[in-house]
Amino acid sequence: MDRLQLADFLRHRRGALHAEDVGIAAGPRRRTTGLRREEVAALTGMSTDYYTRLEQARSTQPSEQMLSALARALRLTADERDHLYRLAGHNAPARRGLDAHVSPALQRVLDRLDDTPAMILSGLGETLLQNRLAAALFGDHSAQTGLARSGVYRWFTDPAERSIYPLADHPHQSQAQVANLRVAFGIAGPSSRAGELVRALMKASAEFAELWERHEVVTRFEDHKTLLHPELGELELDCQALFTEDQSQALLVLTAPPRSEAFEKLQLLAVLGNQQFTS
Repeated sequence: MDRLQLADFLRHRRGALHAEDVGIAAGPRRRTTGLRREEVAALTGMSTDYYTRLEQARSTQPSEQMLSALARALRLTADERDHLYRLAGHNAPARRGLDAHVSPALQRVLDRLDDTPAMILSGLGETLLQNRLAAALFGDHSAQTGLARSGVYRWFTDPAERSIYPLADHPHQSQAQVANLRVAFGIAGPSSRAGELVRALMKASAEFAELWERHEVVTRFEDHKTLLHPELGELELDCQALFTEDQSQALLVLTAPPRSEAFEKLQLLAVLGNQQFTS
């Protein structure tokens, strides 16, 4: 671990960012253009004291999970992310087709979406980032680990994952989940995380195994979704997807027509978030 170079790199990347670049209101009293240390710490979920020690070359070696959070917070490119890992004494993550490092371009768009549900998904259906409204609508998936990070895996192994969709839509959603995974499997190959996911699901779900044998391939997301919320009930939402150039990640944005019933429900969800609704 090169503490001095790591500290210097973090200071320069923090100083190169504006508050608006990460979705923070600058405010009238900000004297410098760069982010504050406490802002980077908040974005990564670490303490300000630990981040300060990183920048002062006084810290212990950060974990790979912490480095991943730093790469997202500082909006690093894949090359910059790899450099960060090497400075911290870790091997750079493999880039074999399915890189979970969030595209800075997609993240900049997500940062500006605070009034409608939006999330960034990997090719394996992993929720890499989600805004507050998406977490309130779909649940907070940030704590998921292992195979359960993948929405495809949860769809076929956890019945609760299907409660967001009407029962009549389940067969179509199952078909779409498998067809999307086919794309990721084709990109990364059988020895990848996609291959591991397929093998696990072949053992865990007869439904998945039957659909997998159809060899259907699709990356397109539905333009319209009917979603069920435990308190708000049914929401009719339009879904738009913005993909990275290599199609490995997608930003999903869910909207409702102005003055529609679903629009009013989203506004209520924005106010209440994950709180329990009162009767």
